[in-house]
Amino acid sequence: MSTELYTDESSEEKPAAKKAAPTGAPKVPDIPEVSILERLRDTISKEVERPIVLLEVPEREGVMLRISPNINQSKMRNWRKQAGEETKNGLDPTKFACYVVGHSTVGVEMDGEEVMDDDGYPMNFASSAILKMTSAGRPVPDAVRNFFGNDPHVESAALAVLEAAGFSDVVDTVDPMNESSLS
Repeated sequence: MSTELYTDESSEEKPAAKKAAPTGAPKVPDIPEVSILERLRDTISKEVERPIVLLEVPEREGVMLRISPNINQSKMRNWRKQAGEETKNGLDPTKFACYVVGHSTVGVEMDGEEVMDDDGYPMNFASSAILKMTSAGRPVPDAVRNFFGNDPHVESAALAVLEAAGFSDVVDTVDPMNESSLS
């Protein structure tokens, strides 16, 4: 029966016609609504990973490095230490730049095509082909320095990698009292 105060013929309750359920069709379960807390848990549980970026190698026409800019403080601390941060001479900025570029490189492109080694793997500074073509005994810093051929370019490349990693990102604040800033 209807709970409305006034009814007319068109608003009176009528028995619903029964529909035949299709045979063999599974019943769709009711999906419970996800709470905002559950959405936050789901968002926070996902790993944050920045996409690979391409870094142009100056003075090497058509050559680009495929860079994974996923750098954390542990890696940075290790690279600074290996570049001499805790020695009496202090940190060597070019050597540090070589560590940043060398350890974040996941591939090399030539004229827009990824270069693979003889075994079909993407090349990086530890690849024997790169070590051979740069006449380097060590991937870092030797192969990186020889690959670029110019120390200032290595340092500029490292700055670009750190920028892609988010070290120069600006995190803005939002005034919750200003409704226009929330949109």
